[in-house]
Amino acid sequence: MTALTSLAQAPRTLPHLDDVSGPYWTGGAAAELRIAQCVSCRRYTHPPQSACPECGGAMEFVAVSGHGVLFTYTVSYQQFHPDVPTPFAIGLVELDEQPGLRVAANIVDCGIEALTCGMPVRVKFEQHGSAFVPVFAPTRSEAAHRID
Repeated sequence: MTALTSLAQAPRTLPHLDDVSGPYWTGGAAAELRIAQCVSCRRYTHPPQSACPECGGAMEFVAVSGHGVLFTYTVSYQQFHPDVPTPFAIGLVELDEQPGLRVAANIVDCGIEALTCGMPVRVKFEQHGSAFVPVFAPTRSEAAHRID
């Protein structure tokens, strides 16, 4: 089974931590995945926006469960930067809180052959300076597919 490469120590282009997206990138310091939610209609929105795209209401960041399913993914074998090892997986994770609420992130702690759409995953965080980059790993129920 081919193991996915850990990107924990690989260089990343880090986000600008502003009022609109900052809480998403810093929530990992408290072990929380924080997603923008409308204070009026309670709809979650990701990527974060300054106003709710549904009703125009104000947004606030709330901690969510960090659990979801792998909606789709791709595996990259192309080394775009000499310090970024391959292969690595990038996926869209649909969070449990709301149908269609999807987060793009690296998929870790899993062999390539074990990746499947619909696979239950949970959030983990990689700290890079003041940013905590959300990544997702198979849940314990998927432990049989795990690569150490």
